[in-house]
Amino acid sequence: MMVAMMLPSAAPMILTFAAVARNRRRAERPYVPVAVFAAGYVVIWCVFSVVAAVGQWLLHREALLSPMMASASAFFAGLLLLTAGVFQFTPLKKRCLTHCRAPLEFIMTRWREGWRGAFGMGVEHGAFCAGCCWALMALLFVLGVMNILWIAALTALVALEKMLPRAKWLSAGTGVLLACWGGWVLARGWAALAA
Repeated sequence: MMVAMMLPSAAPMILTFAAVARNRRRAERPYVPVAVFAAGYVVIWCVFSVVAAVGQWLLHREALLSPMMASASAFFAGLLLLTAGVFQFTPLKKRCLTHCRAPLEFIMTRWREGWRGAFGMGVEHGAFCAGCCWALMALLFVLGVMNILWIAALTALVALEKMLPRAKWLSAGTGVLLACWGGWVLARGWAALAA
């Protein structure tokens, strides 16, 4: 599911790699199929998925998740939202997102020849992608890992954040919204505890 969520936002990078490979093939230069690059990207998201599944198991064991895999704790949900909101403003988020938004620049500055090189480029790009999206993906635990509308909303947000030109306002706006939402959920949790 995680790979399916992230592939739409990786489409510009994969299509750019495919165009370069096509041009190299036409010029009778060595080229590598785009599937090798995409496999490196998918490997990163598979590793991320394993980490998320272990986290999900631990959270379920501690009764922090409902049977629908949504947060069963206002404090847990509020902290996730607050963390994701604050992360939108961090240098790590900005650095990783910059690499995700500029596929041609990534290809020009990080090109490596051969199958190993293409796979390594896919892994590197996947790592940048995971670096900028991990906090948003953790929000699946807020409204439920099986909530299709929530999954679609997060997938659209990630894609728009990467594909819209000069979308810094989107990251900042999302950060403010998530932080406020997280604060509101935490305040409600404290109020319920005090009552």
